[in-house]
Amino acid sequence: MTIHSDHPFVPAEGDRDQLRRMRGRMAAPVTVWAAGSGAGRRGLTVSSVLLAEGDPGRVLGLVDVDSEFWESAPTTWTINLLGPEHRFLADAFAGNAPAPGGLFTLGDWSESEWGPVLAGTAGWIGVRLVEAEPRSVGWGLLVEGVVESVTVGAETALVHLRGRYLDPTRED
Repeated sequence: MTIHSDHPFVPAEGDRDQLRRMRGRMAAPVTVWAAGSGAGRRGLTVSSVLLAEGDPGRVLGLVDVDSEFWESAPTTWTINLLGPEHRFLADAFAGNAPAPGGLFTLGDWSESEWGPVLAGTAGWIGVRLVEAEPRSVGWGLLVEGVVESVTVGAETALVHLRGRYLDPTRED
């Protein structure tokens, strides 16, 4: 067996997707979009999120059309803005880490009119799907919702940059 210093699945420098590399250099919030209640709860980590102020405010996001979250056809959902202590939870909801017992056993969740709310976050938003049919954009589905409720938390928001989670309050 040979040990290499390079990651075995990363394409060679000249073969890398330049748009993906650029996107990786743009800091993004780490959120979990959650819908449903009880055994029907579904969630997905989403970092491609844009909030638009207005009356009413809107939220746009790119979600995986094949995700359990979107397959559940939510008309309302919550957007939970994760904090630095939620790194593992973010990976689990993204499908990159195990969640024995189910995703919603990770963290302390409560129910709201819009869907599950995670305790101890940087905040959460209650959203209702806009009547317009979501459309495919790149490899994702562009979803638009009307913001019906906003709760700003006391925690610092977790950021994703260049494939890593960052705590903006830490200097290392």
